[in-house]
Amino acid sequence: MNQIFDVQGMTCGHCEKAVTSAIRQLDPEAQVRIDRANNRVEVDTSQPREALAEAIREEGYQVEA
Repeated sequence: MNQIFDVQGMTCGHCEKAVTSAIRQLDPEAQVRIDRANNRVEVDTSQPREALAEAIREEGYQVEA
């Protein structure tokens, strides 16, 4: 299932890696695409949306779900 999140606070490549890592801890097979310029994270996974949003929040980023 494809899910799109508006994630505020990603400013660099390290931020992208942190968000990707947080998502892949829930689903190692998840396909993650990040568009930092538009604050957009697109995830193809079977994990619940709220679990993904919480994982991103735990890394210190604001998620508009």
